[in-house]
Amino acid sequence: MDNIRYEEEFIWNSRGLKLFTCRWLPYNQDPKALIFMCHGYAVECSITMRGPASRLAKAGYAVHGIDYEGHGKSSGLEAYIPSFDALVDDCFDHFASVSERKENKKKQRFLWGESMGGAVALLLHKKRPTYWDGAILVAPMCKIAEEMKPHRIVISILTKLCKIIPTWKLIPTQDIVDIAIKMPEKREKARRNHYCYHGKPRLKTGNELLMVSLEIENNLHEVSLPFLIVHGGDDIVTDPSVSRLLYESASSTDKMFKLYPGMWHALTSGEPEENIDLVFSDVISWLDQRAVKNNCV
Repeated sequence: MDNIRYEEEFIWNSRGLKLFTCRWLPYNQDPKALIFMCHGYAVECSITMRGPASRLAKAGYAVHGIDYEGHGKSSGLEAYIPSFDALVDDCFDHFASVSERKENKKKQRFLWGESMGGAVALLLHKKRPTYWDGAILVAPMCKIAEEMKPHRIVISILTKLCKIIPTWKLIPTQDIVDIAIKMPEKREKARRNHYCYHGKPRLKTGNELLMVSLEIENNLHEVSLPFLIVHGGDDIVTDPSVSRLLYESASSTDKMFKLYPGMWHALTSGEPEENIDLVFSDVISWLDQRAVKNNCV
């Protein structure tokens, strides 16, 4: 790739699982800051996140990603999340190990969270509130819309079933690719990625996502780091009004919410190129203002 160095590495987590990590680095340039990517449910970093990561690296940022347990090239049952807390711990351990390297210790640390990865980023912030210098939240999963929220009896039954048949693929869903990605050729590319999961969500995975959404919803006011939310106005996977609620509820003094009319869920990868260019113009401008400010201190 032009002016970018791409590298891959496998690491072992505290539970003995082999996890895939990758990084996109600006070539022959000291990075402005570090960006840590938290990908969405059922996808992975090396292919799905290549476009966004490459744009950020070309803008001068060192971008690091990790495939969660059960995702992409990492070990674990496919698309199975037995513990969201453990998933967040894996991300923190890897991101912190990168941050503490000698060449990175003085660099700013930004989180990038797409969809479910938005929830991961918010929980990483909750785990160490002052460790991160900011976050880019792309159509984040941070609350369940009221009309989609299951009745408490349904939640109780789901929780009990998880103890009996946690890995069963029982949760009915629409084809996310069809409703997330606007451009047909990009939809087909996503379907051809055999590192992505295209089946129904497993019972325990669905329950973990539900519980995490409810936890984050109850603590939106605790979000205190600088952040930029970007969300497509026609997104039907995660609700733009929920992103607005996060923006309004967060205690952050440095926060911004950008809504893009007509754009869908995958607004950094599934839109026409001119739409993606617009989003990244805003994102990189936001990052540059904060990275440059810190470098001038």
